[in-house]
Amino acid sequence: MRLVIARCSVDYAGRLTAHLPSAPRLILVKADGSVSIHADDRAYKPLNWMSPPCTLKEGEDNVWTVVNKAGEKLIITMEEVLHDSSHELGVDPGLIKDGVEAHLQELLADRIETLGDGYTLIRREYMTAIGPVDILCRDCDGATVAVEIKRRGEIDGVEQLTRYLELLNRDPHLAPVKGIFAAQEIKPQARVLATDRGIGCVILDYNAMRGIEDDKLRLF
Repeated sequence: MRLVIARCSVDYAGRLTAHLPSAPRLILVKADGSVSIHADDRAYKPLNWMSPPCTLKEGEDNVWTVVNKAGEKLIITMEEVLHDSSHELGVDPGLIKDGVEAHLQELLADRIETLGDGYTLIRREYMTAIGPVDILCRDCDGATVAVEIKRRGEIDGVEQLTRYLELLNRDPHLAPVKGIFAAQEIKPQARVLATDRGIGCVILDYNAMRGIEDDKLRLF
């Protein structure tokens, strides 16, 4: 990854046009070819970016031109470079689930009938080109089901499962593949998005799955 801090202006030319006037900014050039421009606010979201595949040409006039396959351009005019360094990050191991999520996955795989009668496990951590699916199983009709497990179910978890489903459904040996978003708590916005995409939602009772009785009084 290359990190450049510079006073620069940025122009985007494509389906629309946009201009960022001169100011100090952070420019990230990643190994995947992507280029993004950041300010010292807005959290992780860049001011402008170009997704790969794209090419970066550094002109002698201190103008960087980034062009993607659609011919869109990101033109960065450097006025003053304050920092320029490159760092080899290597292959990222990916997000490691915390202890509760890992245990939920183990418990659900062992008690797959929690999802419904007739469910059978294919395997845990079913590897794909973009990462492992938490659980791959079959429902009572023999259809393939991909399960994403979270302690707290939010929109990003639904997006993650959506990407897995798009990939899995390209495999004729598995398709059609349905999705289930399982968590101890699912945020309303995540439930709405999941429902809109045809993904089922399941609330997991951690204590019940562990065989621990709730000590609160309940009416039956």
